[in-house]
This record gives sequence, C-alpha cells and structure tokens, in this order.
Amino acid sequence: MHLRWPFRRQVKEWFSVSLRDTLVLLAIMLAAAAFCALSRQVFDSSDSWASMVFVLAVLFTAINTSGYLYGVLAALIGVVGVNYVFTYPYFAFNFTMQGYAFTFAGMLAVSIATSVLATRLKRQEYLRAETEKEKMRANLLRAVSHDLRTPLTNIAGASGVLLEGGDRLSGAQQRELLRGVNQDAKWLIRVVENLLSITRIGAGEAAGLHKEPQPAEEIISEAVQKFRKNFAGMPVRVEVPRLLLMVPMDALLIEQVLLNLMENAVYHAKNATYIQIQALREGQRAVFLVRDNGEGVPAELLGALFSGSIPAEKRATSDGRRNMGIGLSVCSTIVEAHGGRMTARNLPGGGAEFAFSLPLEEKEEPDGSEG
Repeated sequence: MHLRWPFRRQVKEWFSVSLRDTLVLLAIMLAAAAFCALSRQVFDSSDSWASMVFVLAVLFTAINTSGYLYGVLAALIGVVGVNYVFTYPYFAFNFTMQGYAFTFAGMLAVSIATSVLATRLKRQEYLRAETEKEKMRANLLRAVSHDLRTPLTNIAGASGVLLEGGDRLSGAQQRELLRGVNQDAKWLIRVVENLLSITRIGAGEAAGLHKEPQPAEEIISEAVQKFRKNFAGMPVRVEVPRLLLMVPMDALLIEQVLLNLMENAVYHAKNATYIQIQALREGQRAVFLVRDNGEGVPAELLGALFSGSIPAEKRATSDGRRNMGIGLSVCSTIVEAHGGRMTARNLPGGGAEFAFSLPLEEKEEPDGSEG
C-alpha cells in the first residue's frame, strides 16, 4: 500500500535533512555539553540539573530547525548524553539501578514532547502567516479586478463609438475619446507593472531582488522624470542630503515605489498643488519621504492603506475611472522585501506623508519581515 503523495510530501518536509540544521543541532548540543562539563569543574556541583540544560537545548533546537527530525534527534542525543556522561555511573548505562530506567524513559518522553510541541507551535505560526498571505492575495485580486474592469470598459466604449460613428464626430471629439483611451491604456500598463513586481519578489521574499548600492539622488531623479512625462502639471520639489547617500536596493523597484506614491498623491490628495520628495539618513537607514499639501488621508483608512483591503468604493478617484487600488500594497511589499518598513500619516499643517526606510548595510540573510 503506497502513501498518498500529499502525505508523502508532508513526511518528507517534516523529516528533511539540511546542512544548516545539522550544524545548528551540533552547535547547540555541544554548547549544552560544554556548559555542563564546565559547571562540574568550576562549581563542583552535582549533575542533577543537567537534564534541564539538555531539555532547554532540545527546545532551542526544535525552534531553530525545520521539521521534526532535528528536534527528535536532539531529544535522543540529550537523553543519551545526560544518562551516559552526566549520570552515575559515568560513561556507562546501568538499567539495573533502581529508578534508572524510569529516569531514562521519563527524560526521553519529556524531551520528545518538548521537541514536538515547539515544532507544532512553529508550524502553527507558519500557517497563520500563510493565512494572512492568502487573505492579502484575495484582497489584491479584488483590487486588481476593480482596477482592470473600469479602464477596459472605457476603452471598449470609446473605441466602439469611434468605429461605429467616428465619421459623425468632430475632430475635437475624436481626439478627446482617443485621449481617454490612451490614458486608460497607460494606467493598465502601470497595473501590469505592479503585478509583475509582486511576481518578481515572490510574495514577499527577497529572492527576486537585484540589490546594488545606488545613489538615492539618482533614483529619485529617474522617478521624477518618469512622473513628469505623464503629470507635467504637478510640481515636484526634491530635497536630498549634501553628502552622497548610497543605498543597497533594486533600483527599478524602488523607482516604482516612488512613482506609485507620486501618482497616488495626484489621484487621491484632494486639492494638492505640489508634491515633495525628500531623502535623508537616520542612523543605519535611508529614509524616503513623499509628501503632498492636500487634505490628507481619512483617519479610518490609515491603518489599511498597505493591506489592499480598502473597499473599492472608498478607493475611487474624483473622475471615477482610475485609482491606485493595488499601488500602495505593492509599495509595502517591495519595501518589506528590501528589509525596510513603510508608514503613512497626516501632516499637522495639512496633507499626507508616506515614508519608507531601507537598511544601509547588507545582511548575510536579508530579513523581509521587519516591520
């Protein structure tokens, strides 16, 4: 009788072997043994508490490795180590002694239970995080559906009018319809670019990033130039530090973050007359600020701006056609994949500020969960 494939895959995941986890197991077990041996020599203490040290070692191993295999191995190594090295008779097993077998079996049970419980708790946390990701994907899909439907309907309607009755329209009317088609097509391109960005970074992982030290001033300049091609009527003020600020980043993705934030100000910052972009250094992080002088963000929406869960009716723009429904979610995903964090707030004097920070020093293992 063969195991069903999903179960076989689950078993393989639980008991997978990796060099990293093997080294973690060895390091923790050796540290526990060294600590017990050193304590015996320095404090001349009994070994009655050595079992507690190894139970803690089992717990740390289960937490810091994947699956069940290494936690169970740690439990077995710990039981053997305590009963062979740190329990009389030393360097020997004697199951004929009263209580020895019970102690051996009891510690093995406690160690394995500790390992299994720690692994299950870690698994539950993983499943909770996956559930949150699925919820965000569902919200993103709803936002994309809304963002695509309206411009596609407009394009179909305008092109249909031109095809069926274009000869009865004046030149100005035809140009107006074509202008709307062009604007909606550009908007669709931006939506697709956002979706491709999410695909590149693998649902929040940094594996798809190509990070290199880049001058913050040049990245801002490139983003502003692209923005002005479509929004020449909106002034942009730029402030950068006097000293060159080199930031490890994927230049194209960070440009897209800045573009999304500027476009968001155009579409959503009511009565805004300018946009301000500022880059500065705060400790070991580079901070980018995008401000406007509009009416700010409704207080009830501030907490949901980056989750993609804002209802469509609350994301609509004044013209009813285009919005950045997924833009802010994409911005947050890109920044988090860089190991950064993103915030939004209303300014005391009016307007909104969107800020994100990026670490200035590369880590050996980038952490995208910092928040």
